[in-house]
Amino acid sequence: MYDPRSHILLQDILRQFGDIDPPFLARLHANFPVIHHKFRSLYGDREDMPEILDRLVETMVIGHRERSAERRAQDKLREGDHHWFLSHKLVGMMLYVDLFNGDLNGLLDKIDYFEELGINFIHLMPVLQVPRDHNDGGYAVSNYREIDPRFGTWDHFDQVSDAFRKRGIYLMLDIVINHTSDEHEWAVQAKAGNKKYQEYYYFFDDRYWPDQYEQSMPQVFPDSSPGNFTYIHDVGKWVMTVFNTYQWDLNYTNPQVFIEMLANLLFLSNAGADVLRLDALAFMWKRLGTSGQNLEEAHEIVRVFKACMQVVAPGTIFLAEAIVAPNEIIKYFGESPTVSNECDLAYNATLMTLLWESVATKNNRLTTVSINNVPQKPLGTTWITYLRCHDDIGLGYEDEHARWAGYDPYSHRRFIIDFLTGAIDWSFARGRRFMEDPAKGDARISGSLASLAGLESAVLSGDQQQIDLAVSRIIMLHAIILSYGGIPMLYMGDELGLLNDYSFEQNAAKAADNRWMHRPAMDWGKVKNRTLQHTIEGRIYEQVQQMIRNRKIIPQFSDLNNTYLLDCRNQHVLAFVRYREQGKVACVFNLNDREEWFSLDVLREQGLNTENLFDLSKGDKVEQPYGQIKLAPYEANWLAESSIDMITSGKPKE
Repeated sequence: MYDPRSHILLQDILRQFGDIDPPFLARLHANFPVIHHKFRSLYGDREDMPEILDRLVETMVIGHRERSAERRAQDKLREGDHHWFLSHKLVGMMLYVDLFNGDLNGLLDKIDYFEELGINFIHLMPVLQVPRDHNDGGYAVSNYREIDPRFGTWDHFDQVSDAFRKRGIYLMLDIVINHTSDEHEWAVQAKAGNKKYQEYYYFFDDRYWPDQYEQSMPQVFPDSSPGNFTYIHDVGKWVMTVFNTYQWDLNYTNPQVFIEMLANLLFLSNAGADVLRLDALAFMWKRLGTSGQNLEEAHEIVRVFKACMQVVAPGTIFLAEAIVAPNEIIKYFGESPTVSNECDLAYNATLMTLLWESVATKNNRLTTVSINNVPQKPLGTTWITYLRCHDDIGLGYEDEHARWAGYDPYSHRRFIIDFLTGAIDWSFARGRRFMEDPAKGDARISGSLASLAGLESAVLSGDQQQIDLAVSRIIMLHAIILSYGGIPMLYMGDELGLLNDYSFEQNAAKAADNRWMHRPAMDWGKVKNRTLQHTIEGRIYEQVQQMIRNRKIIPQFSDLNNTYLLDCRNQHVLAFVRYREQGKVACVFNLNDREEWFSLDVLREQGLNTENLFDLSKGDKVEQPYGQIKLAPYEANWLAESSIDMITSGKPKE
């Protein structure tokens, strides 16, 4: 919408910059009224607002002028294909550079491995400079403009980024936007008494205001870092530290903080990021009397970041790192019905939690109730579908949904925690409690995919039947995230079934954080087993690789909000349909460790011709005695009327 005041203001600001690239200028004119309006809604009519807006536009101009011709050309292509990230051809992997293969040079050496497996979307866990010890696994940044020396230099990073781009691999980088390390230059200046930089954080002279905030703010790490404020002896003041004592929360009520962080976002985009993962964005705005999470102002900040990014670097998109309730995470996609004005991607933490609940219960009851009762995300956005990440697993489903599924929320949550941590004698899972809250009977869970799925306990027992069941569970879980809808994201080593690594207990810097047990170093000795079908690694790798290969052939797996659950009339079977103009694919999974039957009437009611069915996950024709399919324990099927060969060749179904 045309806004004369914004237009005149922008014209006045632009006079100082001389010639400006026409495509950038067009995008700036189109987006500036929104930027101006939302910026004023956040910061009001301050006396210094003209200077602040001048600096905001200058930051965008500088960001664009520093953008390479290659990146600008990429922007143009993606503007013409602005839903490129909805494609079924994308499959991701998240990894720590040092744990994967030493450093950035080591990562460069392993690009062939990604291509062999079918990975073309890489999330590099934090690579920016952090303190040696107190760094929260890389999420306490001391310098947003430097690569941590443990990984190499910007030259090494540029080599990796260039190699990825040439081989069609998208790159996602973290940017921690809620807080910095207490060793960041801003924090160092604040500790030295610099008032300007103290205003970059939440500083208080005494406990009065911290006590008021803490009446309503929950604790993120109550065991290792209780409270939300830390006393800084250097200046005799209290500073807000919601996560750890060494992570200082940024004060976004100060517009200078917004501009500084925008400059960092543009810097990382120009450095080669296709996707920027906005870490802890739900915490960005604090208001007295609230939880300090998911506030409307936090959404407004992301909207302005997004509008500015669309001006400077429209080929770069945002991922929301917000592991919050289902009704809250949807909001981070923004308000538009067809394209995001906040984040383009978000983690489907609800699905992840429900899958582990289904592993524990062997049924679909809570999964079905929950998925059918959460809001639909906007078109033009997509999920990251995953089974676990570097972080813990929280049981973030709604209590109301548990009741509708027939469970008492408190006792059911206790059951899942006990099951996944092996506290029940018949449980196969080997996780550990993380940040337990005895008063609420709640805890988060640490553990690798394979150990939670029973492989660790099976290997230790030497029971071949249990090993086979664990391998089948792992394959089934991968089959779900590869087909559900979104960009499937594997954690490094899960494609081989790597187990918990308990060596963290001997490292003083890590021993207090059991999440390190599910962050094992990549075992390249076991990688060699991937071609040996008689090994556990070979069995898992081969099937995951084949499913990835087949996923990329199936257009129905693009995310166009084209997924719906089926009523299987069997609580042990989970099924959903993916549909496009090419037809429908029914994805059917046995959640039980026993054989189950799936009636083909369910598919016929959805319009599928079941006379000849093919399993696209394996490439086989499906046997269907008595109008049913017999599902082996934890079997996964992607059922369609055409075979993979027919889809590939374009041959019509017979």
